[in-house]
Amino acid sequence: MSVSEAVASRRTIRDFTNHPVPYEALLRVMEKARLAPSGSNFQPWEATILTGEPLRVLREKMSVSPPQQPMEYVIQPANVPAEYPARLAETMAKQYEVQGIARDDNNGRMAAIMRNVVSFGAPVLLLCYLPRVMGPPQWSDVGMWLQTIMLLLREEGLDSCPQEFLSIHGRLIKEHIGVSDETHIFFCGMGIGYRAGTPVNGFERSRVALERQVRFVGF
Repeated sequence: MSVSEAVASRRTIRDFTNHPVPYEALLRVMEKARLAPSGSNFQPWEATILTGEPLRVLREKMSVSPPQQPMEYVIQPANVPAEYPARLAETMAKQYEVQGIARDDNNGRMAAIMRNVVSFGAPVLLLCYLPRVMGPPQWSDVGMWLQTIMLLLREEGLDSCPQEFLSIHGRLIKEHIGVSDETHIFFCGMGIGYRAGTPVNGFERSRVALERQVRFVGF
């Protein structure tokens, strides 16, 4: 698979099969991802990858626990221009439509959102965190590492779902995996597995036109 093919075929999967993920494939991905770039070569990312009983128990804990207060971090900044929330609203509307969830079906929409707790049935969950001492540049480094992982997963025929949503249980997750809340901040989860052939994994994704985001000067 070329890099272009991996980029084009990667998407956020919201319905996984229960087919087990080979440990050897995950090991290959994580070994290769160590080459991801980072400022000053800090390599600030850390992760724990769960499957089986440890994952089942974590999901059970999260399913009966309210979101933590205070939040681990602010996921969506306040007072952003309307065009940004509009992009989210468009994507969510498409998700609900292909799942047959009506606009006024609040219970159905909430149930769809809460499937985040079980990472949409992914048999493997990567939990990503970093030292609290790190700043915005290092958070960017972690993002580049995670994107590298997602593309390498495609090379292995695997799929993923990055989940900032799980930060609402950041402290619970850290306690479950033995990571200090005092020294580390939880960033996100990433469901890993094989995509199911359901409509929610196939709706058309919208992207902003290139000319609205990138300028070429001096060419």
